[in-house]
Amino acid sequence: MTSIRTGIAWLCISSALVALSACSQTSGADSPASSETAPVRAAVTPAPATTEAATTEAPTTVPATEAPTTEAPTTTEAPTTTAAPTTTLPSNVVVVGPAVVPIVAVGKNNGADTFALQGRLNTLGFWAGLPDGQYGFATLQAVMAFQKYIGLPATGKVDSATAEYLTAYGDKAHGMADSGTLVEVDKARQLLFIVVDGQTLFAFNTSTGSGIPYEAANKNDPTKIEKGDAVTPAGLYKVTRERPEGWWEGDLGKIYRPKYFVGGIAIHGMTSVPNYPASHGCVRLSTQAMDFVWDSGLVPVGTPVWVHE
Repeated sequence: MTSIRTGIAWLCISSALVALSACSQTSGADSPASSETAPVRAAVTPAPATTEAATTEAPTTVPATEAPTTEAPTTTEAPTTTAAPTTTLPSNVVVVGPAVVPIVAVGKNNGADTFALQGRLNTLGFWAGLPDGQYGFATLQAVMAFQKYIGLPATGKVDSATAEYLTAYGDKAHGMADSGTLVEVDKARQLLFIVVDGQTLFAFNTSTGSGIPYEAANKNDPTKIEKGDAVTPAGLYKVTRERPEGWWEGDLGKIYRPKYFVGGIAIHGMTSVPNYPASHGCVRLSTQAMDFVWDSGLVPVGTPVWVHE
């Protein structure tokens, strides 16, 4: 009997201890102090899952904030594209803009439209003389120079294509030289440019050496025979001598107010200045253009003359 009571008492004590132990474990689930209860928290509570959900969502939030950063270069590149034309504009280019009033296809006719044409040619740097409404030789030469410059057939006649280009083209004529004061002869395009301090003031139609061999009696001494290949030599020269007034009898014919730059080869006036190389080697301008060069004092002795292909 005694042993039975003893067993019952022991059973009660054991049950009490079990209950006490259960209470102790429940309290440990909220307390981080006990290292032994950590596995119980991981197993019983969903805290790790909640923590992992937050960790998983964090990268989703980061790319969202990075999206504007990725787009920023697109915004940054826009000003660069806009500024490019300004930085690439050559120093010898002068922008004059399109014509205020459209140029009319006058052909070779006189009148008010030709007066406007002459003013437009002068504005673009193709010397046409003082506007007077008369479609004379100076105007024809200026139109021919413009057509050569643009790349149109150099007829000297203002057709619809030429009129459209004259209306829309906005840059003043210029050669290759972008510094110094000189005469530039472009043999490839058969154009002559007068450059002052790196800026082209005027462009003229010209005709240089034909390149065709010739043989003719010397006009000043018929006992001499002149032979050559009718070439205007490329290179850098300078005006060494000149004849100021009227026509002069050169070795191969008359030339008007010449400015010599290499031997007997000169820039001079002529009544015939075609749209192709036709001289014995000299550089031809119209007689009106040559008068303008002299009267303006643009090409004095000592002026460099650059001839290139």
